[in-house]
Amino acid sequence: MPDSSNEPNDCLPTEQSPAVWYRDGLQFTCTQCGDCCTGDPGVVWVTEDDIQNIAEYLDRPVGEIRLFHTRPVRGRVSLTEYQNGDCTFFDPATRSCRVYPVRPGQCRTWPFWKSNLVSEQKWQEVCSTCPGAGTGRWFSEDEIRERADQVDI
Repeated sequence: MPDSSNEPNDCLPTEQSPAVWYRDGLQFTCTQCGDCCTGDPGVVWVTEDDIQNIAEYLDRPVGEIRLFHTRPVRGRVSLTEYQNGDCTFFDPATRSCRVYPVRPGQCRTWPFWKSNLVSEQKWQEVCSTCPGAGTGRWFSEDEIRERADQVDI
């Protein structure tokens, strides 16, 4: 059951906190529909390791990836996007990610972001827009926490 207190719930509870609403786990299997890579503009945070991995995967210089596929945002680095909001690595012809095997941490951990796990209601919103959320592979509470701890979204 979601926390009904008036205190902000910005992060996942710690092991000492009361049981979380997803203590029995959640289901998710990426359908590679591309919906999370398209639409409204946003940010996809990338690390130096992410940029390096993408460059190696595409067999392109790191500087080229930085120049053509990233931008500074609030003191961090994000992937660029097309004017319509699609990710720079989204291929509209195949509706797939051109760097899927080395996609950034933010993409690899979807939908297990702290912001999506604050309440059961928020998770249901994710399930209503992501065809893979709520179906497929079962993730334990520990696996969910491990993914959520990888990025701060």
